[in-house]
Amino acid sequence: MGVPAFFRWLTKKYPATVVNANEDRQRGVDGRRVPVDCTQPNPNFQEFDNLYLDMNGIIHPCTHPEDRPAPKNEDEMFALIFEYIDRIFSIVRPRRLLYMAIDGVAPRAKMNQQRSRRFRASKEMAEKAASIEEQRRRLIAEGIAVPQKKKDEEEAHFDSNCITPGTPFMARLADALRYYIHDRVTNDPAWANIEIILSDANVPGEGEHKIMDYIRKQRGNPAHDPNTVHCLCGADADLIMLGIATHEANFNIIREEFVPNQPRACELCGQYGHELKECRGAENDTDLGDEYCKPEQREKNFIFLRIPVLREYLEKEMAMPNLPFQFNLERALDDWVFLCFFVGNDFLPHLPSLEIREGAIDRLIKLYKEMVYEMKGYLTKDGIPELDRVEMIMRGLGKVEDEIFKRRQQDEERFKENQKNKKARMQQYGRGRGGRGRGRGQPAYVPSHGILAPMSAPMHHSGESTRQMASDARQAAMQFNATNDANAQAAANLKALLNVKGEQSPAEVAAQESRKRKAEQPIIITDEDEEPKDDIRLYESGWKERYYRAKFDVGSDDVDFRHRVAWAYVEGLCWVLRYYYQGCSSWDWYFPYHYAPFASDFETVGEFKPDFTRPTKPFNPLEQLMSVFPAASKQHLPVEWQKLMTEDESPIIDLYPADFRIDLNGKKYAWQGVALLPFVDEQRLLETLKSVYPTLTDEEKYRNTRGPNRIFIGRNHKSFAFFQQVAESKSNDLVDLDPSLLNGVSGKISYDSTATAPGLPFPSPVSHEECQDLPTNCGICVLYEDPEYPANYVFPAVRLDGAKEAEKTLRPEDWNERRDGRFNPTIGFNRNAPRGGLDLSGQRHINHHVRGAMYDRQGGNDNYRGGYRGGYQGGYDDRRGGRGGGGYRGGYNDSRPDFGRNYAGREGGGPQHYHEHQPGGGHGRPHDQQPYQDNRRGGGYHRGGRGNGPTGYQRPPYRGGRGRGGGGYQGNSSWR
Repeated sequence: MGVPAFFRWLTKKYPATVVNANEDRQRGVDGRRVPVDCTQPNPNFQEFDNLYLDMNGIIHPCTHPEDRPAPKNEDEMFALIFEYIDRIFSIVRPRRLLYMAIDGVAPRAKMNQQRSRRFRASKEMAEKAASIEEQRRRLIAEGIAVPQKKKDEEEAHFDSNCITPGTPFMARLADALRYYIHDRVTNDPAWANIEIILSDANVPGEGEHKIMDYIRKQRGNPAHDPNTVHCLCGADADLIMLGIATHEANFNIIREEFVPNQPRACELCGQYGHELKECRGAENDTDLGDEYCKPEQREKNFIFLRIPVLREYLEKEMAMPNLPFQFNLERALDDWVFLCFFVGNDFLPHLPSLEIREGAIDRLIKLYKEMVYEMKGYLTKDGIPELDRVEMIMRGLGKVEDEIFKRRQQDEERFKENQKNKKARMQQYGRGRGGRGRGRGQPAYVPSHGILAPMSAPMHHSGESTRQMASDARQAAMQFNATNDANAQAAANLKALLNVKGEQSPAEVAAQESRKRKAEQPIIITDEDEEPKDDIRLYESGWKERYYRAKFDVGSDDVDFRHRVAWAYVEGLCWVLRYYYQGCSSWDWYFPYHYAPFASDFETVGEFKPDFTRPTKPFNPLEQLMSVFPAASKQHLPVEWQKLMTEDESPIIDLYPADFRIDLNGKKYAWQGVALLPFVDEQRLLETLKSVYPTLTDEEKYRNTRGPNRIFIGRNHKSFAFFQQVAESKSNDLVDLDPSLLNGVSGKISYDSTATAPGLPFPSPVSHEECQDLPTNCGICVLYEDPEYPANYVFPAVRLDGAKEAEKTLRPEDWNERRDGRFNPTIGFNRNAPRGGLDLSGQRHINHHVRGAMYDRQGGNDNYRGGYRGGYQGGYDDRRGGRGGGGYRGGYNDSRPDFGRNYAGREGGGPQHYHEHQPGGGHGRPHDQQPYQDNRRGGGYHRGGRGNGPTGYQRPPYRGGRGRGGGGYQGNSSWR
């Protein structure tokens, strides 16, 4: 989803939502891999019923991986995809269902973003190749040796644009996945009793939304288990909103963990420690220093994001006292999802006054909670927004737009001044940009390892997992932000948000080009200190006039036009919300502008009545390729169709510009800007394609059809005989499924004429040593359809009857308590943290010198000095060792009367656990799952030891890392 920084914002603000995934690794015996036994209990915090794979999030990293050499051909790519699925399966270990969903033809609203991405990728690839060649020629002219071009690599270049429905690559991938499923149900016992559904690229819809449609329709069936434990694999931010929108009791997301500051090799010489423009062409120079060496490649780790814990946070976040109506958590959560749409998504640009790095979501939630008493109700119901209430929220935001823009400029100027001073200091200490690469000339106090190492130098991995690197980076960032409101990193998130470059409007561009491709001068920022020209100046009076004149080529006095843009935007909000809660209401709707209106332009949207009743249908796969592909990717299309992209006589040649403008729109780098591509004229495109449809071969016709879902089971499944009966009937008639025989799955099945029957050999379509032919196929495949509902059916956005709430995870110290008794969540990216807050040293000073109920609820802190080394240094600072075996992550003994426990160190000997104590000071039980982030005072990242407070606090099982620590003396901390 197009919400940059959303996941980082969410996990910083709600850190307990994320935990590390425990994983059993494959073993090697006599040179052969021994797979993980997935029939064993799950090594994580619970067992999972259903696993859903958003396959495009797997396909892309496997075709161009970052943690291993790039695959040489498609067969290696497919083998990597199988390996990736095996790894996710071994972590989650679903007991009922595995659902694989590949992106099919998307709604028209999403095609605009897909078109922009693919054209950008083609443009950036061409520009990068030109930059490399220019640098090569410059070095040769200076008499410097450069690496020779590798023809085999050039010929084997993989065009990632082929990961689009309708291409030959996607057709071959579908065949490969069908083989993979048959192989696993034949040979892996963990697959023997589950159902596998494959929704390939010929089934219309985005992968994650096909999964949501499945869940939504299963929930509507009385046979659905309301306590099904779901796990969805994918990295898109919108999966978080989708998980909340299901209203299921136990929904989780698994994704790769991001490790920051990973070095990248120079595109010319392949060495590390410098960028292309700093390259000197020396290959295999052993005298360059460690910062130029290739870093050790390590496998990425996985993390879980737990939606039930996020619901706990949001329950407190959305709490509103003395409401004039009854509080409904499910309705409040739906409103939170809706408000998040305003900061950006895949279908609409974000409002100019809302930047997530500036605390936009926090601002919207605060405004919502203030105005809900005036609205006298919720914003949405079952995916339908109340537009009169939406208008009230936007009016409130519009009143402060002036102040938002002025404050943004002030922060930007302050940041620039800080950066200027910082650069002067660095140059004074010899850390300027002179010398070869950025790694040279650093003073002795600059660390060469760990998270404070220079960003351009490679990270030197120790034996510790990359998981710890990511954890340390998060911990350092969170602690730093908590104690320094004006730090440079927070300011960097606001950099270049105002400097918008004024450009011609899309209408002027279309008039000038007149359906002919015309290359314009591309915007290339060559110096990182160079700033784009700002002609909009949102912080000065007249900003609205300048904005509409530059972006829409109209004056701000054209009130009707501003209202039309606002109405189109609100129509988009209605479409997106329905898409999340009810499914696709229109396949051909899209937002027809490149830019969003201002919040102050929403003054009449309460009168708008959206209408999505007109029947629509998705494009065919090849039609979508013609809509989203640049001419540089024409090789994936039929030959006659390619000519429509390249020949000047083509009636749609204007849809495929060789170059196009990028409006930086207040950003500094081209990848952050707005690609001003012409919108696809659907009617003209489809009319033109009629002339080339007769040229399609049978194979191309097959790729251009809308296909069905397929469901697979193995010979040992209890429904195997029923499936075999349907397959042997060779009838196209749909047969109802019995949910009791398929772990609650409902729907209809029919005969698949392309399936390989059980008992026959199944030849492997993948030429790889790990993908051998199956002598005897033990799986069976039939076509599958979701349960049907009336056209006007509304899926209720409610908790199902019988759903059991997950065990509570949050503790009182996970929130900052205010004096009036209300809870206030920890601020994420918001730099406007309470200015009266103290850093850790100030809190220790007050706790030490002031007695009273406000700072010491136990009435005193008598053992404070007695526990100095363990409780004081180790616990509060969380970086200095106290007494105990570990030392590094020291601990403290929490002196609260109802939360007594002892946090201990991280580094040291064998595996650690921490024990929480039952009333009476017993030893308690060890807990198994390690928290992902824990920046609370003294909490640290790893915990251990024993606590002997009078009362323990129960929370779900957590496992610590490696090491142990005594935790220091019995030093008491006071709790504010």
